[in-house]
Amino acid sequence: MRALRDLPSHGLVGLLWLLHWLPLPILAGLGAGLGQLLYWLMASRRHVVAVNLRLCFPGRNEADRQRLARAHFRALGRSVLERGLLWWAPESRLRRLIRISGHERVRGILADGGAVIFLTPHFVGLDMGGTRVAMEFNCVSIYAPQRNKVIDRWLLSGRKRFGDQLLLARNDSIRSSVKAMTSGRPFYYLPDMDQRGKNSIFAPFFGVPASTITGLSRFAKMADARVIPCLTRMLPGGRGYQVELGEPWGDFPSEDLDADVGRMNAAIEGYILSMPEQYYWVHKRFKTRPPGVPPRY
Repeated sequence: MRALRDLPSHGLVGLLWLLHWLPLPILAGLGAGLGQLLYWLMASRRHVVAVNLRLCFPGRNEADRQRLARAHFRALGRSVLERGLLWWAPESRLRRLIRISGHERVRGILADGGAVIFLTPHFVGLDMGGTRVAMEFNCVSIYAPQRNKVIDRWLLSGRKRFGDQLLLARNDSIRSSVKAMTSGRPFYYLPDMDQRGKNSIFAPFFGVPASTITGLSRFAKMADARVIPCLTRMLPGGRGYQVELGEPWGDFPSEDLDADVGRMNAAIEGYILSMPEQYYWVHKRFKTRPPGVPPRY
């Protein structure tokens, strides 16, 4: 998670280990306090959030957008401190804290020999969701190594902690991911970041042209896979998390790649509006601009 790259790693792992013993309501309160502190300390990230919110919510006034930014940093701080639960808490505790719905529907698709892609937007709870999904399914996902080697080691260990998870590098992703899906592994896929790759096109995201990878449509077509939204909601008051595996998309993919990418972005917009403070606004979603368009950040 990119927010962790901006924090000092010395002592962080030990602190997370100590904190993971706390009851979640207390840990959540501490995490929200950390987020308030990060809001003031991480000026560059605060600027990115402000730009993103101004572009995506032009109809809101500045005071509303600032309140949303502060709420986002509180959720972000929670996601940092609660990460220790994923690394050390027993499975029984995690099952109580992270509830899941829709997994029986997915089991039915897999039992019939179908392939599945979990469309997983970048909400702050996505690693909680990934861990909970891993308790139900042996998945395949793409792992981007972190520059911070200490954090990278623990992130990688945490993502492989339950079940038989297959983590692929980005340059191994296409053929290996399709093979894994057709062998019965759901694909835990995060396609909503600006990766500046050759397989990206510009598609509207809250009305703003955003460089968007075309992988969801291409993977679904290559593996004949069903696309199932996978949303992880951080519940208020330290009540835990809810993972929602939605209904499979119909009529996807189509023969129109641009329409498929536009449909994905429009769907993600709808998911964001249900919990706007929890989307990963610290990412420079509009970093890549169309030719002749000035930079946003």
